[in-house]
Amino acid sequence: MSKNPVALKIAAPYARALFDFVRETGTLLEVTSDIQNIQGLLFKSKELFKCLQNPLVSNEAKQEILIKVVGKKMNHETLQFLTTLIKRNRINLLSTIIFSYLELVYKTANSQAFQIVSATDLSNGQRTRLIKKIKSIINNNRIMIQFSTDKSLIGGFLIKNQGKIVDYSVKNKLKTLAKLLDTVLEI
Repeated sequence: MSKNPVALKIAAPYARALFDFVRETGTLLEVTSDIQNIQGLLFKSKELFKCLQNPLVSNEAKQEILIKVVGKKMNHETLQFLTTLIKRNRINLLSTIIFSYLELVYKTANSQAFQIVSATDLSNGQRTRLIKKIKSIINNNRIMIQFSTDKSLIGGFLIKNQGKIVDYSVKNKLKTLAKLLDTVLEI
């Protein structure tokens, strides 16, 4: 998922449109299952993710690749949505759109969606402890968590939920320290 607020603003209407459409057509469960499968596929296949992000790859090539990879396994509505994203040059925002869409689905189901971005892959034990801690803080056992990595964080992690970010990264601590040092040096 993108950390860029502009990307989040662009992705939100696409996620909302898909959500409203599948609710109206009664395909919420099928499309949500497809979206979760695509999310897992993007997480497992970095090559596919990079290909969809690459502006040098033509829209036709992206569409062919998606149809070959997921076409026969996907609901028609899901495939149509992905094709629309490709035609509008928004497929590069797919992971952000997926997270926004799932956030809407889980909000409707009285669940909360979180994204945890860490500098390195978290072990199963670390993931379990984080999940338990989040559940205890929000007093809700119905949560969805998407894990991802970003080496630029240097160390630590950040947690995103409903547009809020709690940052426990080394990068953030260094930025805070640098600002503090700048303030001290100006005096």
